[in-house]
Amino acid sequence: MAEARPLYLGPRLRRLRRELGLTQQVMAEDLGISPSYIALLERNQRPVTADMLLRLARTYRLDVTDLASEDGESYARRIADVLRDPIFSDIDMPALEVSDLATSFPGISEALLRLHGAYVREQQALAQRRAGAGEGEAQDPVAEAQAFLASRRNYIDSLDRRAEDLAAEIDKEGGAAKFLATKGVRVRFLPPDVLVDALRRFDRHNQQLLIADTLDPAARAFQIALHIAYTALRGEIAQVLREGVFSTKTAETLVRRGLAAYAAGALVMPYERFFRTAEARGYDVEAIAGVFGASFEQVAHRMTTLQRPGQEGVPFFFLRVDEAGNVSKRLDGAGFPFAAHGGGCPLWSLHKAFRHPGEVLVQWLELPDGQRFFSIARTVGAVGRGQGRTLRAIALACAAADATRLAYARDDAQPMPTPIGVTCRLCHRAECEARSAPPIGREILTDEYRRPPQPFAFAES
Repeated sequence: MAEARPLYLGPRLRRLRRELGLTQQVMAEDLGISPSYIALLERNQRPVTADMLLRLARTYRLDVTDLASEDGESYARRIADVLRDPIFSDIDMPALEVSDLATSFPGISEALLRLHGAYVREQQALAQRRAGAGEGEAQDPVAEAQAFLASRRNYIDSLDRRAEDLAAEIDKEGGAAKFLATKGVRVRFLPPDVLVDALRRFDRHNQQLLIADTLDPAARAFQIALHIAYTALRGEIAQVLREGVFSTKTAETLVRRGLAAYAAGALVMPYERFFRTAEARGYDVEAIAGVFGASFEQVAHRMTTLQRPGQEGVPFFFLRVDEAGNVSKRLDGAGFPFAAHGGGCPLWSLHKAFRHPGEVLVQWLELPDGQRFFSIARTVGAVGRGQGRTLRAIALACAAADATRLAYARDDAQPMPTPIGVTCRLCHRAECEARSAPPIGREILTDEYRRPPQPFAFAES
């Protein structure tokens, strides 16, 4: 009879602990063992016994067959595949050494796999960029996720309607925390260090939803709604995901996260009530935020989703940037031609909002092709690590023809709009003094005797 092989699950156990947001000390207490023993298990210096497998499965409500599948063989197979890359062809690496590496040094194995994965992705992206403009963008998971939502005009009817029904159930129970209590889940607010620097963590063992107590009430409510979206609306989110075809797992993950955030917003601000409130309040973001107990950014985000047939709101374009101009979120329901690459126009008040924190800046805009938009911009803050704050600015822009529905524009006689460009490389306004780069297709004039106010002077043709 063959002797049973010892089972080593170090990497899998470490991943499980991190997914649960646990320290080695907390996991040890849960399992009734010492933290040093957890450390030995994670380093593959001790095998996992049958009793320990059952404790893990029972404590964290996991499938024991999933836990029992060996990581060592998986690592060895994946490392062997990686080492077949031609870049390693002149290095002699016997199979026994590869197996020893995977079994004895799972951390090094994981690092090698990650590094090679990053190398391959960069090589693919470089090849696509060289093959032709635009091809590389299709493989960008962030752009792919944005395109998925943009193709639906940032409105998911089935998800929105189900969230609206669920919001009514939550109201009947007296709020989200009480609704979760009926499902056996307790909501607790704890310091970030207790949560291992997380804002939200679900303790499956004790059926507790843990929220950082540093969050303001609006952020707390959203995090609770996000947990409900990931659990109670899991099926609806999966159904929407099946409608798309994604080039990478990362792109699918980003879309899933976006859909969960969408559903959470729909739970906090149910469509019909939100639409009626927005129309009655003239899309005054701060006034609407007060009605729903939401943040300025949450309301601005939700306003881009008002596309339900028969109850269409003002179509908005939404953009969020940091002080360096990096774009961290973009949603388009207004057909605003924002450039995917290159800096934004410095004449847009969005970039001036950082000099006026908390103040709503309004502006009429005109693009080079004559299209006119109305924009509001304001800074929003998010609690960062420790006492730091990450300051960002968001802008909402709608077509000038729709601006009369906005309280921000009703007292404005629509002065001469500010001429802005999508990006300097695509803007042919020769007289712009804020230009940072010449436009594509224009020849720069060389004039040693005259210096115009603009950074560049261009030939007529």
